[in-house]
Amino acid sequence: MDLRQDAHAMSDDLVALRRALHQVPELGLDLPRTQETVLQALDGLPLEISTGTGLSSVTAVLRGQGGDGDVVLLRGDMDALPVTENTGAAFSSRHEGRMHACGHDLHTAGLVGAARLLSAHRDRLAGDVVFMFQPGEEGHDGAGHMIAEGVLDAAGRPVAEAYGLHVVSAMIPRGRFVSRPGPIMAAADGLFVRVLGAGGHGSRPHVALDPVPAACEMVTALQTMVTRRFSVFDPVVVTVGTFHAGTQRNIIPPEARFEATIRSFSKEARERVAELAVPLCRDIAAAHGLEAEVIYSPEYPVTVNDPGGHEFVAETVREVFGEERFTEAPDPVTGSEDFSRVLDRVPGAFVFLGATFADDPDSAPYNHSPEASFDDSVVADGAALLASLAARRLSGATA
Repeated sequence: MDLRQDAHAMSDDLVALRRALHQVPELGLDLPRTQETVLQALDGLPLEISTGTGLSSVTAVLRGQGGDGDVVLLRGDMDALPVTENTGAAFSSRHEGRMHACGHDLHTAGLVGAARLLSAHRDRLAGDVVFMFQPGEEGHDGAGHMIAEGVLDAAGRPVAEAYGLHVVSAMIPRGRFVSRPGPIMAAADGLFVRVLGAGGHGSRPHVALDPVPAACEMVTALQTMVTRRFSVFDPVVVTVGTFHAGTQRNIIPPEARFEATIRSFSKEARERVAELAVPLCRDIAAAHGLEAEVIYSPEYPVTVNDPGGHEFVAETVREVFGEERFTEAPDPVTGSEDFSRVLDRVPGAFVFLGATFADDPDSAPYNHSPEASFDDSVVADGAALLASLAARRLSGATA
């Protein structure tokens, strides 16, 4: 089956679907209009479709001719970001403060394309395919919710392998696929600290309990912890993104608060930073005669590509698109992904696809920017890759 040729034959329809989705972005786990658009786009295909109960997900199962053959899962996320678009595109978001700034509209259209492609060739599939249309990737753990609602068993037996794709508006040349074995994206956790003191007049700090110096010391100590307690070959990134204290320069505030995001690339480093960061902040507070409320919130685990899954992706790209279209990334991406929830339970791989307009990808606005623009001519290739991965896997191909 020439899935790439078939995908490009439907390219105009997929681009139109992407642009329709782009104009009506929705946030979080509740995406009613997006869900309805996806259901309409899948209408008429030989799929067993179910929708989520606690979120606007769509799960579609395509039955091949393999009876009890393997099950392959393909995923596309659907939610947008709370960003006001500034691209100037004719099909820009119609809703101020909401934008598909991370390319999930391309992912959704591409997964619809994969469903159409594989439906046309279901008689050649020795197994089943689960299409996972997921809300809530942007910080709402939509993958976790869908797993809890049974997406990994939607075909009636466990998923054997899973694959996901993510477009980027910069860094990677247009049309290039990039992946790597092992960790490909970081774990992400949150650190929330509230330092409790006693307020007073700024001219008389000795009769108050100033929380600000202690909180500042914590911020610095967290960076020192990273450089002195962790190997440079298993890195950790701590970024304090918010810091709040006080109302006026001559008033010692009763409390200071800050929040940090923590990224790591191994289970061991992730567990260790959680063990160290909380007592570090509490002990610094105690040294100043203060108390600190410290919460360490685990969010997404490391996204880890199974070595065999990665090699299967690389071989499939080279076979379908040519040797020059695949690059193995030397390092992981420091962003995080809730597809990590799936790859934590099922072998498979995650792959990036360049969708930049720029001749120099490094100069283009990156994902999450209000200026981030995605060349939707790559949607057909994304659909072709996802469909090819499932078709090759269910025809017995291995890496």
